[in-house]
Amino acid sequence: MTDSIMADQLGRRNKIHPKKFALWVACASMSMLFAALTSAYMVRQAAGNWLEFPLPNIFFVNTAVIILSSVTLHASYIAFKSEREKAYKGLLIVSLLLGITFVVLQFEGWEVLAANGIPLKLNPSGDFVYALSWIHLAHLLGGIAAILIAVIVALSRPFKKTPARQLRFEMTLTYWHFVDGLWLYLMVFWILQR
Repeated sequence: MTDSIMADQLGRRNKIHPKKFALWVACASMSMLFAALTSAYMVRQAAGNWLEFPLPNIFFVNTAVIILSSVTLHASYIAFKSEREKAYKGLLIVSLLLGITFVVLQFEGWEVLAANGIPLKLNPSGDFVYALSWIHLAHLLGGIAAILIAVIVALSRPFKKTPARQLRFEMTLTYWHFVDGLWLYLMVFWILQR
């Protein structure tokens, strides 16, 4: 093997996959969106006419659910890599169910907010909580769709660890950890702003 071919192969191994790069760019742009929105929150809060209210406890339960979903999805990925098919499939399904549970609990959280006298369009403080959590949920639904596709592939095709499947799983895992991190960021932000 010539030196130029070996150098070319080594160069390819050290480069990030284009799909992964695109995902990281998308995550960076989403991070900027949430940074801008939380900055707007702080600016509007400083302007006055701001209603202080506690976050509903269900938001904290939801935080535990999304963290657990990240743990189970990561465990599923590890099982996939080590070719433990049953654990991989089972944990993948659990992750999907936890993601759906997060969505259901999020709607319940909004209902609790409204029942506690914080309906949409009453005060900017509540409006920001609704808007930020809705935008997060929209991004999370993309992650649920990716996990659902992974479940369909896992259950409909014979188990085989291929580079293409591993890449798809890695990207799903990265995105899911990202939306999990976004939710944690929002929760810490809201707690510190109260």
